[in-house]
Amino acid sequence: MRRVSLVLLAASVLAVAACDRSAPPPPESSESALDAPPRIPVVGPERRILAFGDSLLAGYGLEDGESYPDRLEQALRARGVNARIANAGVSGDTTAAGLQRLNYTLESQSQKPELAIVSLGGNDMLRSLPPAQTRDNLEAILKKLHGQGIRVVLLGMLAAPNLGRDYAQGFNPIYPQLAEKYDAVLVPFFLQPVFDKPDLMQDDHVHPTAIGIDAIVAATVDDVEDALPKEPVRQGAR
Repeated sequence: MRRVSLVLLAASVLAVAACDRSAPPPPESSESALDAPPRIPVVGPERRILAFGDSLLAGYGLEDGESYPDRLEQALRARGVNARIANAGVSGDTTAAGLQRLNYTLESQSQKPELAIVSLGGNDMLRSLPPAQTRDNLEAILKKLHGQGIRVVLLGMLAAPNLGRDYAQGFNPIYPQLAEKYDAVLVPFFLQPVFDKPDLMQDDHVHPTAIGIDAIVAATVDDVEDALPKEPVRQGAR
């Protein structure tokens, strides 16, 4: 089951969003703007960021260096931010699995992160797990991070249309409500830049290609940069 990720979500959402829509032409060049040299020098203390989630962060189907955390780190460094992102994404993780490994993950960091990027819940939805359970697990994760003074960027997910209105009404509000409660920065729908663009998705119609990852990074890098504390957190305290 760990190889089962967001297939039903993609199939359902694409069926709705891509109906009567032809795929856009491929990009003129595969070169990403993220490959350009830094616009300003990378200076200052390292800004430690933890990417904590499922296959969308783990880099499923991508080459080394092409995952969202990898490309986001490059984008931040291109802005002069001395970012170091630890990728703690595990394909197939539910919110329960994420909560179970959260303490170990935090204790395994060589330095306490200033910011955590959290992407969990898609696999709960695929398995039709009760939204109340997803909410409880996500809330426990955010509460733990908040209690340790770690700011959060919460990457939102939407319920697949085939699960019905009742399920969506229970699932979709989880992310904005918890983001507000724990003062997290919310990305309402993490896959928004790619979900209706087949040329930016892998053959499984679920996970973004490397170019798709770049599109997501471009859409979210401002949120992540703004979420970093204005002053770097003193390292050494755990």
